[in-house]
Amino acid sequence: MPDIILASKSKVRKTILEKNKINCIVKPSNVDEEPVKISLLKEGASPEIISKNLAELKANKVSQKANDDLVLGADSVIDLNGELISKPESRDDALEILKKLNGKKHNLISSVCISKNGSMIWNHTDKAKLTMKKLSEKYLIEYLAKITDEDLYSYNVYQIEGEGRNLFTNIDGDEDTIMGLPIKKIKDYLKK
Repeated sequence: MPDIILASKSKVRKTILEKNKINCIVKPSNVDEEPVKISLLKEGASPEIISKNLAELKANKVSQKANDDLVLGADSVIDLNGELISKPESRDDALEILKKLNGKKHNLISSVCISKNGSMIWNHTDKAKLTMKKLSEKYLIEYLAKITDEDLYSYNVYQIEGEGRNLFTNIDGDEDTIMGLPIKKIKDYLKK
């Protein structure tokens, strides 16, 4: 498979690529996501459209300076009955997100985009449906205390590959998608 540039500083996404024998060079896009989200929300965009747009924006930005290299951009969001839930910005924010999801079903949406010379050449979006247990606030606080700041702020509030699995009664979807990279579809594309 060809080497790829990962337009993300996510250690989890890099690890997923490496585990699947895809060599990658990390070049974060440093896109300021908030103004994009606010603009798209004002236009009535769904969480899925926002995720797709952000993945494409990140990939395109990095690929403008990467002559003929393939650049992979990715974005994940939580969709709670049409409400966009983004990464937490503080521990208090993370607790509020978990309280909002507590005892409810939601979708985790992961979008990926491959760009070349500043333009998207392929994209894919995958969803996982998760049902969170009804948990006490004390449990949620104790759960968050076990997560490092780096993990908490680099992707969504639950780490499904570790302690986060215990938050759910039901997980319907691909674990790699939940961790932010639907790798099977990426590999299918890269093999072509």
